[in-house]
Amino acid sequence: MLKIKVDEEITLVKIRMKSAPVIYKSIENSREFLREWLSWIDQTRKVDDTRKFISMVNKSTCMKTDMVFEIWIKEDFAGLIALKEIDNSNKKAEIGYWLIHKYLGKGIMQRSCKAIIKYAFLELGMNKVHIKCSVDNIRSCNVPKQLQFTYEGIEREGELLHNRFVDLKIYSLLRKEWVRINAIEKNNG
Repeated sequence: MLKIKVDEEITLVKIRMKSAPVIYKSIENSREFLREWLSWIDQTRKVDDTRKFISMVNKSTCMKTDMVFEIWIKEDFAGLIALKEIDNSNKKAEIGYWLIHKYLGKGIMQRSCKAIIKYAFLELGMNKVHIKCSVDNIRSCNVPKQLQFTYEGIEREGELLHNRFVDLKIYSLLRKEWVRINAIEKNNG
């Protein structure tokens, strides 16, 4: 089982079938909050829907695959983070994420993203990671900004969210930029 230790508090664990009930319960308990920004919430109506998602992710044999990780705060499930559409030919991937409400504003997603970015660059050999966020999702857009991603622009009507198309902000980070940022942080630390 693949685990990424983020820090003393946070661990990322590659998504497991045995976690389906706790993931589904977290979705159910945060449904209205999560629904504002996540289009798939309405299709997740029972724990079997979560099991099907986990099975699909773990059995993917497509050219562009996903790696989904559970975010654990000590022994408490907090959300998911993923490297989506991993494109080995072009050495790039997208980061997607969500947290349950009680863990917002604690720096958990920023720290989790730092760990998944390091994994993408050092373990998977990616050259670029990007994050797409609804233009209206200020909290989500703050994550790539805090991580010093470059704002690339708007993907017009890039996502169908509850029967309406929304524009997405696109942020990216190149491996060479990540190396420079980490060198500066080490020198200042």
